Amino acid sequence: MAKDKKKSKEAKKAVVAKKQQKSAQKATKKTSKKKDDLDSDAEDADLDAILAEYQKQQEQFLKVTEISAEPPSPRSSATVLANPSNANELFLFGGEYYNGATAQFWNDLFVYKANTDSWRKVNSPNSPLPRSGHAWCAGANAGGIWLFGGEFSSPKQGTFYHYNDFWRLEPSTREWSKIDTKGGPPARSGHRMVGYKNYIVIFGGFQDTSQTTKYLPDLWLYDTQNFKWLQPTLPPASPKPDARSSFSLLPHDTGAVLYGGYSRVKATASTSKSSKSGKGSSSNSTRVVLKPFLHQDTWILRITPPASEAPPNTPPTVRWERRKKPVNTPAPARAGVTMAHHKGRGILFGGVHDVEESEEGIESEFFNQLFAWNIDRNRFFPLALRRGRAAGAKKGPAVAKRGRGKADEEELLRNLAMIEGKGDELTAASVLGMTADADEEVKAIEKPTLWEFPHPRFNAQLAVLDDTLFIYGGTFEKGDREFTFDELWSIDLGKLDGVREVFKREIADWQGDESSDSEEDDEDDSEYDEDDDEGVAVDGTATPATTEGDDGGVPLPPIVGAEAEEEESTPTPVSSQSDGLPYPRPFENLRAFFERTSHEWQELVLLAKKYERTEDIAERSVKEIRATAFKKAEGRWWDVREEVQILEDEQEAAGVGEVVSLADRGGEGGGARGRR
Repeated sequence: MAKDKKKSKEAKKAVVAKKQQKSAQKATKKTSKKKDDLDSDAEDADLDAILAEYQKQQEQFLKVTEISAEPPSPRSSATVLANPSNANELFLFGGEYYNGATAQFWNDLFVYKANTDSWRKVNSPNSPLPRSGHAWCAGANAGGIWLFGGEFSSPKQGTFYHYNDFWRLEPSTREWSKIDTKGGPPARSGHRMVGYKNYIVIFGGFQDTSQTTKYLPDLWLYDTQNFKWLQPTLPPASPKPDARSSFSLLPHDTGAVLYGGYSRVKATASTSKSSKSGKGSSSNSTRVVLKPFLHQDTWILRITPPASEAPPNTPPTVRWERRKKPVNTPAPARAGVTMAHHKGRGILFGGVHDVEESEEGIESEFFNQLFAWNIDRNRFFPLALRRGRAAGAKKGPAVAKRGRGKADEEELLRNLAMIEGKGDELTAASVLGMTADADEEVKAIEKPTLWEFPHPRFNAQLAVLDDTLFIYGGTFEKGDREFTFDELWSIDLGKLDGVREVFKREIADWQGDESSDSEEDDEDDSEYDEDDDEGVAVDGTATPATTEGDDGGVPLPPIVGAEAEEEESTPTPVSSQSDGLPYPRPFENLRAFFERTSHEWQELVLLAKKYERTEDIAERSVKEIRATAFKKAEGRWWDVREEVQILEDEQEAAGVGEVVSLADRGGEGGGARGRR
């Protein structure tokens, strides 16, 4: 028996040695092929000549034109944004597509018109050159859309070019303007931007070459009034976020709020070398490697503009504040997610979690979950699709019996629209659910509806247009192959009544080298089970990508004093029902909520203005007070939306279809009570 056992171990060792030899040969072959590709790419591709040719083709357009078009071709790392001056338009710019052999970049601007379900393509004699990994944002008080940076590469991605140009897009005319200023941020991609008052905020990103990747921790502000860049001086010894890319940077009342991100950090890895004779102890050595690092910290960027009496060119006061770890953070930690902002919330979809099996192999798990992050309460809520209730289960409140006629409601809507200064009654009416007149002008476009979220993916582009979330593209990986999704989906964030298909096309063919490495590995692995390999040491223990809080040998930024206590402690969730403000009832839409609580909100507005000395209450018209009250009610309705949805789900599970107050029926009896 001892001889048989010894013989079996020797056979297993021989198989393992054979596998390791095969792996080494494959790695050598791949490295050689990659080197040949890079060499040929470097010889054949002249980036300056390629970009000059793009510029020449672009100058053939004499003016900005807009034509009907099919949806954009498949691409990743593009940018999608709602038109800040038109509630029915969605912009898409740039991006790249890699088919396994070559990469292609774009600089076309597409406009999706949601009200007519049509696409338009904008041709311009002066637009940014082709790129991906850029960032843009709406300009807040400055107006327009602002774009910075991005990257471009040779077809075989042997050489990279990073941009440091700065552009402004006028949404109404589709005209690009290049902002030529000195002393701005260095070239980068993977950064994020946000507009706050008269400033454009840029943070983070990376610079990539064929050899190294450098992640950036710098913060920049562009002053749109004085037309110059500022690199704020932070208070001494104040904390600040680490270098990263692919994070979320969302607008906030005091500046901006940052969450998450991805970077690669230096770490030490131990390697063991056996003696030449094969006997005796092995020697250990260490080397520095770059490991993926998933950031899960949250920061608030507070920007205080200079006082009105301050001297000209006085910079704003800027500081970072580290927040507590959010409650219900999506687990496991994931990369490739950037949130879209929607009424005080960040909307998150998808992502990928990598588990490093070895230095050459990574096992990835992809997600298609949807979350809402309430920024002020610092809490994540999972969002689930909800099938519509049975017809007739929900009826509008009998407002007429409360003494408020439909004419008064329509007058209120018109007043709200005029106060906002947009002259767009359709938008205000749709917010409150009164779209009868709008339906006569624009027919509702029926789209295929799914009751499950789109396929798992990462780096999907998100944008919110009039309370509707749009999910464009994204990437999925299987083995060495990348799948770039060629599709656009929409989800009503108020109803969550399914996922609607805007367009969907088949994934293009992969032209990369699909080797049979995995098949050979499977055949080798099937010869012996892992559990039977006693006494055989094989490298390749699976380790997840390091996240903040993991003991992965990666140094974390020091947290001192109260910040350390905040980071370690988990905030206790507090229900918003206890704060004394009006609270929406289950199954109550925004219109019904405002009708029921309008008087309370107007009293709160008058009470707040009573202690302000900037203006006299008597000078404020009834329309202005109602408009302010509606904005507060709308903010409240969205702020507690996830809490109310949990109550709705619980009541539906218990068989309760709707909760109605008898007081709202004007004293009318209902149900069995009325019949008795």
